[in-house]
Formats: sequence, structure tokens, C-alpha cells
Amino acid sequence: MWIMVSGPYTSGSRSDETRKENLNAMNLAAVEVWRKDHVPIIGVNVALPVIEAIGSDYFEDMMMLISLAAADRCDACLSIGGPSKGANEEVDVFKRKGLPVYSAISEIPVAQVSN
Repeated sequence: MWIMVSGPYTSGSRSDETRKENLNAMNLAAVEVWRKDHVPIIGVNVALPVIEAIGSDYFEDMMMLISLAAADRCDACLSIGGPSKGANEEVDVFKRKGLPVYSAISEIPVAQVSN
């Protein structure tokens, strides 16, 4: 499965250090998703390079558009961290489609990889 890792990025603080810590937490969770033989996707990781290329003035316009587009193409979601408007919007994509939303790595089944 392609599993989106959703969590706070800017919620709780606008400081660069907090954003870095939040993104690191999502990336560490993504490693665990990968270890279960799934493809982890983080909306922030998809959106940030595009925003950096065009300029930070576009952060508010592009971050959630790109993140939600990525969510729409995934098979499940792992929701981590505390409250976050953006992460909640990502989770809602999966709930509307009736797709799995996991709240812990332990809930994610190991993929059955066929050769």
C-alpha cells in the first residue's frame, strides 16, 4: 500500500526548529511504514520542494493543495502527533473514501510482497 503519514508540521509553532522536529517525526514514522514493506508518502515532503522553487510566498496556497492531492492517491493513512488542521484534512480524505486510518505503526499490517 501507499500510506500517507499525516502529522502536524506548522501546528503549535511557527518556528523553523519546531517545523523541523515535526517533519523529522513524520519521516521517522515513514521509515517504520517502509519497514512493513509499504510506500510511505508525506505531503509536506512532496510540497516543500515545489514551494522552495517558486518562493515561500506560495506556502499557504500550495502546501495543502499538494498534500491533499497526494493523499487522494494513497491507499491508507498513518496519523501521528497532536492536533493539526492540515493533518486532519488529510485524514478526512481517507475517512470519506472509507480507507484505513491507522493511529499507530503496530496497526499497520506487514505487506504481502509477491515476487
